[in-house]
Amino acid sequence: MVKHNKSPFFRAFSLCACLHGLAIAAGFSISVTANAVETWSLEQRTPYNAKLQQVKTLSYRPLSTAKRPWRLCALVPHLKDAYWIGIDYGLVTRAQTLGVALELFEAGSYYGKAKQLEQLEHCMKSDFDAILLGTVDPELLKQYQGQISKPMLALVNRLDSPLVSTRIGVNWYQMGWHAGDFIHRTTAKQPGKANTEQANTDQTNTGQAVQLALLLGPEKLGGSTWVEQGIMEALEGSNVSISSNRHADNNRDLYRDQLHHLLKDHRPDYILGSAVAIEAAIGALAQKDTAQDIALVSSYLSPATLRGLYRHRVAFSSDDQVVLQGKLAIDVVVRELEGAAPFGDIGPRIKGLTPDNIQMKQLTDSLAPADFYPIYRVEAPKATPQP
Repeated sequence: MVKHNKSPFFRAFSLCACLHGLAIAAGFSISVTANAVETWSLEQRTPYNAKLQQVKTLSYRPLSTAKRPWRLCALVPHLKDAYWIGIDYGLVTRAQTLGVALELFEAGSYYGKAKQLEQLEHCMKSDFDAILLGTVDPELLKQYQGQISKPMLALVNRLDSPLVSTRIGVNWYQMGWHAGDFIHRTTAKQPGKANTEQANTDQTNTGQAVQLALLLGPEKLGGSTWVEQGIMEALEGSNVSISSNRHADNNRDLYRDQLHHLLKDHRPDYILGSAVAIEAAIGALAQKDTAQDIALVSSYLSPATLRGLYRHRVAFSSDDQVVLQGKLAIDVVVRELEGAAPFGDIGPRIKGLTPDNIQMKQLTDSLAPADFYPIYRVEAPKATPQP
C-alpha cells in the first residue's frame, strides 16, 4: 500500500509527459525482466566525504529480496522539484521490489532545519530499523540533542559526522565542474572569445570576456557551495568572468524575481543555475528579444530542462541519475542491516547532456515518470500464513 499527494504543483509536473511517452512508445522499460541479471554501473569514491576524490568504477548487482521486512525512515529537504521527486521515486520503487517498509518525511525547504531535527527525533524513537538522511545542513547532527541509536546513511547531501560512514549520491563539486567545463570548452571554440591562456601567449588576441551569471540555489546549503567551487575550478584559464552571483531557495517564483533584476541590470552570455532557476529562465527569456543571445546551463536535470535540451533552449545539463540514487540507497541500507560493511561514498556516474547526445533509453534512471506523484509511505507486504 502506498500513500501519495496530488497537489497542483505535482499535476503541473506532467509537463514532460510527451517525452516519457516517447520512451514508452519506443519500448524502453524502467523494469528489468525476472530472468535478466541486472547490474548497475556505479562509482566508488575515496576519500570518503571529500571534495576532491579518486574514482573507481564498479558493476553492482542489486539484491533480489530482503531477508526481513525492514522498516526504513527517509528524511529529505523537500519534494518541491524534480530532483527530490526522482529520489522519492527510486526509494519507493526499490522498497516495493525488496518488500521493505518505507516512510518519508520532508522538511519543507533547505531552511527547515528545526523541522528536520524534529523528524529525526521521531524516526529515532519510532520502530524504524535504519534512517536515510537527506540533510538540509551538513552539520545537522552536531545540533541533534538525542542519541544516535540506529544505523544512519547519508542520502544525496554531504553529512559531516564520524557516526556516518556511507553516503549514496554523487560528488557535487564534480556536478559544478562538468557544467563549468562545458562553458569553458564552448567559449574556447568561439571566435573573438579566446581563453586567457591564448591571450597571454598572443598579445594580438583581444578576445572579449564572456559574462556568466550564476543562480545556484540556497546559499551554503545543500550542494550549492561545492557546485560553485567546481564551476570556478573548471573556468580557470578561460576568458569567462562571473558578472552576477545570486542565491535563492528552490522556488520558481523567487527565481523569476532574481531573473527580473538580473536582466534589468545586464545581459550575460550564459546563465548557469539549478534546474529550477533554468526552468524560470526559459520562461523569462521567451519574453525577451535577446533570448537567443543567452545560453542556459543547468547544474542538474529536470523534465523542463530536458524539454529545453530537446528544443535547443538549454545548452547543457549535468545529470546524476537521481532515480538510481534512490534505488541504490534502499539496496545499500538493506545490505548493511543484513551484515554488510559500510559502503563509503558510492553512487552513479555523472552524465553531461547536450541537445546532440540525448538518448531517451538512457534516462530512465534520471527522472521519475511524468505520471508519478510523491509517495510518503510504502508498507511491507504481510507475511502469508503457513498451512
